[in-house]
Amino acid sequence: MPDVPSSRPPVTAWFGQPAGERLAYVVDMMRELSRQTEPADAVRVYGERVRHILNADARISLSRRDLTSPQVRVTSSPKFSRPINAWTQREQLPLIEGGILSDLIWAGEAVILNDFRVDPNDPAAEHLADVRSLSAIPLFDGGEALNMILVCRHDPGAFTDEHFPENVWLSNLFGRSTGNLVTRKELQRAYDRLDRELRIVADIQRSLLPTELPKIAGIDVAAYYNTSEHAGGDFYDFFELPDGKLGIFIADVSGHGTPAAVIMAVTHAIAHTRPGQPTPPAEVLAFVNRHLCARYTNGTGTFVTAFYGVFDPKTRELHFASAGHNPPRLKRAKGGPNGIVESSPALPLGIDADEPYHDAVQKLEKGDTLLLYTDGITEARSPDGELFGTERLDAAVSGCCQSSQTLIDSIIRRIADFSCGLPASDDQTLLVIRV
Repeated sequence: MPDVPSSRPPVTAWFGQPAGERLAYVVDMMRELSRQTEPADAVRVYGERVRHILNADARISLSRRDLTSPQVRVTSSPKFSRPINAWTQREQLPLIEGGILSDLIWAGEAVILNDFRVDPNDPAAEHLADVRSLSAIPLFDGGEALNMILVCRHDPGAFTDEHFPENVWLSNLFGRSTGNLVTRKELQRAYDRLDRELRIVADIQRSLLPTELPKIAGIDVAAYYNTSEHAGGDFYDFFELPDGKLGIFIADVSGHGTPAAVIMAVTHAIAHTRPGQPTPPAEVLAFVNRHLCARYTNGTGTFVTAFYGVFDPKTRELHFASAGHNPPRLKRAKGGPNGIVESSPALPLGIDADEPYHDAVQKLEKGDTLLLYTDGITEARSPDGELFGTERLDAAVSGCCQSSQTLIDSIIRRIADFSCGLPASDDQTLLVIRV
């Protein structure tokens, strides 16, 4: 269509302004856009600013997303009696069948119509009644013009081709930015929903841990439990047995997070469903192992290291068995060498249903301290990647001669200093039993 002289300054007037003024305006626009967190607000701000730059009388937005030809949805228009959020109030947006708006968006071309008049019978006539110049800018997504911006003027001949390519370019960049903002909002909602669910899982998991420490004459017990994520795969439990004996169970599921927490809960349930008293230790571990292998870990690559001991305060003997777990550290009260509580080598639970486990006995003396832990303690890392290790753990045990809780506090403090406040990369559990 031929150009018709305009009675108002053309849109190129923007480029005739001093570069410093244009730069200040653009910087201010970018700053204002960066504050927006809602897509609708970002579109509103951008539309108002672009109308000023292009000296436009109106701006109409269209969408054919999830529609079939010749349908088109008007997502913003000066003819709306009130603003409609295209993302949250989509059902309130007018849906048009055919007409000039449908032709434009389904063609998906960038065009300038400088002598435009809408047919009074066109389905979009109310939105375009006063428009004499129209610049149609398609916005591409996945290679298709799913959205379109119409920049409108009431006078004919208002647009030139000179800066039209840049307008198409910048509008599409803004469209991609808005799409990223929408994705960000969707991801945030998904993350918040997942976070709520994981917190519920963590609450359920922690409810499986002892709510109170056992009060057994002759021993002082303390515990520490910290997951690297909401939920974790570490597990400890106590069984108060006849004759004042105490069962002490600690386990560590491979991996961490929710999958490990599920196996942790299963391990807890199996240990508590074994008929009769949870003794002797080797039979308890064998029972848990058979059921894990039969139903839960077969072929998954998941396994559980575990240590289970039964302490008799009267004889000060610890009867125990281990399934590939870290050997407990032992601090002697009478100045003898500190050491570890060793058992026969055995596979972790959940690998081989026929794996044999063997009982062993460790004699303790008055004042001795037994420390059980998961590898999240010794594998805590410094900022340069060094492991905390068993030597530092043994040094912490040797340097504390007070209560079980005091020893735990000392170890956790040393780990925090060593890691310089870095978050734990694995679940951490400590149990201390002092005779």
